Amino acid sequence: MAGMNPEENPQATSELHSGPNLAAMQAALGEAGLDGWLFYDHHHRDPIAARILHLDEKAHITRRWYYFVPAAGEPRKLVHRIEQGRLDALPGSKTLYSSWQELAAGLELMLAEARTVAMQYSPNNAIMYVSMVDAGTVEFLRGLGKRIVSSADLVSRFEAVLSEEQVATHGAAQRAIDAILAEGWREIGRRLRPAVGKAALYTEFDHMQWLSEAMRREGLVWEDGPNVSVNANSSDSHYEPTAERSSPIREGDFLLIDIWARLNEPGSIFYDITWTGVVGREPTEREQQVFATVVEARDAAIRAVEEAFAAGRPIRGFEADDAAREVIRSAGFGEFFTHRTGHNIGRELHGAGAHLDNLETHDERLLLPNTCFSVEPGIYLPEFGVRSEVDMLTAPGKAWVTGRIQRELVRI
Repeated sequence: MAGMNPEENPQATSELHSGPNLAAMQAALGEAGLDGWLFYDHHHRDPIAARILHLDEKAHITRRWYYFVPAAGEPRKLVHRIEQGRLDALPGSKTLYSSWQELAAGLELMLAEARTVAMQYSPNNAIMYVSMVDAGTVEFLRGLGKRIVSSADLVSRFEAVLSEEQVATHGAAQRAIDAILAEGWREIGRRLRPAVGKAALYTEFDHMQWLSEAMRREGLVWEDGPNVSVNANSSDSHYEPTAERSSPIREGDFLLIDIWARLNEPGSIFYDITWTGVVGREPTEREQQVFATVVEARDAAIRAVEEAFAAGRPIRGFEADDAAREVIRSAGFGEFFTHRTGHNIGRELHGAGAHLDNLETHDERLLLPNTCFSVEPGIYLPEFGVRSEVDMLTAPGKAWVTGRIQRELVRI
């Protein structure tokens, strides 16, 4: 794998804090009219819970644990006797269980005063990104008379909202990657047209390795990728060259590069962009048409977000997706736009906040202030694909693109 997995680097350990902001969580529960938020994990099936509660994401979890944050009052824990210290870093009273009968009785007691409870659950699995709780647990709790609702908006508020320090890490990654990508285009030209001698074979995988080494020198880490793809390969939106499967980059090719990374620091935030260009020629009329349509769609989504934040008007993920998708549909390319318009960005490349999506899901989550997300519409024809990806940050009253914005196809 060309990328460096942060989990393999001891300097990039999980960010552990003193504990969750329970006062803010309880205020949010009160505003939402909920009786509480029930967290539950077993064998790390809910990484969202670990992050929001600031638990060790690498802890050995072989038994179920539950943590209930009521809208008012003291939190409550339910843990197995074998792992009874698992939640000791969190405030609240603790109940122990061993048998399944004790577990059932403990849950009933824990939730005795609660009726409407939020969990990492999504009705009909509509927002699958937060659908971590198994159906059996939901069935059991419903059997106790509890109304289980989705924690999706709560997750966005307590997982996707960024601190000033995190925003700064995004900016640092942005500056490094923008410079690396710009130099990468020039490197391709140097490889294909050396000042001395004949050009050697230079492949997608070779350039993927060049980009990876450049990011390592800048102290960046990432997962998989980056994506370097020519011609028909650029029509595969998640194509990744390997040493065994990689096409050469040649004069006359169409080329797409998707690159992402974050600082090698706990809690740092990803930067993720995609640019396209042509090698040794001018773009064809068809390439120009597709690129112009994608750019117009990208800018339509950007405007929708910018205008909503400037006006103090709530905007949901599906609305920004609609703005981009309508442009592509009106241009006659609707069937070739096969993915959502954008995804939340955080400590994970695809974060737990609202996505710009009304295709794969109907994402009704709000785009919150102080969050980050990509805007990346694409058109994927059989012979080539175009995607133009930027990242946006939001704050009360404003939203903006964080890096360089591609306005024309790159000429190499």
